[in-house]
Amino acid sequence: MAREEGSGAGTVMLAFLLGAAAGAAVALLFAPVSGKEARDFLGEKAREGRDKAAEAARQAREAINRQGEALSSAVERGRKAYREVRGEENA
Repeated sequence: MAREEGSGAGTVMLAFLLGAAAGAAVALLFAPVSGKEARDFLGEKAREGRDKAAEAARQAREAINRQGEALSSAVERGRKAYREVRGEENA
């Protein structure tokens, strides 16, 4: 269940960020600045967005790796407990 809630929150956050970026781009296009200034500003914001996305992806990979390690550890502990119980039954 927590997994579904987390993905829903991520989707909402992504939609919010994309909406904010689209709104900023539209506002910039209608702002009274020169084309070069607008292109420079958009390029800067695009680079910032790319950097933020890369950082978010890195953090997501780390979280997934931690969850995978925790799951592997839990499975191994379960197997060990099962083997111990089975060993006691056979004794």
